[in-house]
Amino acid sequence: MTGKRLIKLLISDGWSIVRRNSHGVWLRKDFADGPRFTTVKDTRERIPQRTMGQILGPKQTGLGTQGLRDLDQRVR
Repeated sequence: MTGKRLIKLLISDGWSIVRRNSHGVWLRKDFADGPRFTTVKDTRERIPQRTMGQILGPKQTGLGTQGLRDLDQRVR
């Protein structure tokens, strides 16, 4: 999955863009236990598997791979 596609999916899931810089786009979403933040590089290149795992993990978005698949199906 590309960075641009992931950013689009996260925005549709309720994440908001906090800022943009050369490292990527910073996104934020409020949860019951407090806000979570993640940074996604705004590129058309595929995100490396390890990086994607960190973004989808519990410390950042908490989506997991199945949650990403479900979100991708809803947005299409």
